[in-house]
Amino acid sequence: MAEIPNTLEDAVNQAKEATKAALNDGYRLLQVELVFPEIALQAQSITQQFIPAIQELDIQPVVLFPDTGAAALARRDWGEIPYRIDDIGTQRSPIETKMKPEDELYLVVNPSAVEVAQVEKLYNAAGDRPLILLNPSLEDVSIVGIGYAARQLRERFINRIESCYYLRGLQGAAVWRYYPSAWQVWLEETEGEYKLIAEKATKPIGEELEQILIAATTPKEPGEQPTRQPQRQGFLAQVKSFLRALNQ
Repeated sequence: MAEIPNTLEDAVNQAKEATKAALNDGYRLLQVELVFPEIALQAQSITQQFIPAIQELDIQPVVLFPDTGAAALARRDWGEIPYRIDDIGTQRSPIETKMKPEDELYLVVNPSAVEVAQVEKLYNAAGDRPLILLNPSLEDVSIVGIGYAARQLRERFINRIESCYYLRGLQGAAVWRYYPSAWQVWLEETEGEYKLIAEKATKPIGEELEQILIAATTPKEPGEQPTRQPQRQGFLAQVKSFLRALNQ
């Protein structure tokens, strides 16, 4: 059984393998999520590390950023590359006009709820061509809403997305999914050392996640000491260390 990664570098490598496995199993709408605030600032670096996994499948991706500025910055920084970089499009420049018959796979970097309509159009127009969302945040309630239209959006599109890799660091815990394994919750017992405390068929969030953590840290017998909650950030510290390395 795979082990939860000790560093973000390990996580990126796991995400590559999970994505390849899901693509080989026929999935065509995937997402990879590394849920750390610092990641958004390193979209280019993470994407550059991720792309070779797709190319190893003899597939050339089209890399799409949320806006023209981010796309132009990547083209400038990446230099000569064998694949196309573009933006996800706007109402004036819809995504359908940017697609080409020779495109094999679309990788959308950091799409937000603002771009969800364009991402859905891309999915519908892509046909059998895979679409991978890297660190999406498509369900901002303030933008998508909570009414009938939002429910329809989830049913026809968002709920179809297969989360092939997910890693979220909490204070003293982590939620992890590495396709094709189940969703897992890990508890940090000592700094950097984690223990598996739960496996779920769907992503544990909200009250469910809270109850899992409470059950794992509450004494089972009178007088028993609760599981120690580490005071150091551990997992987040590893992430920040790796992000610093990317900037050097």
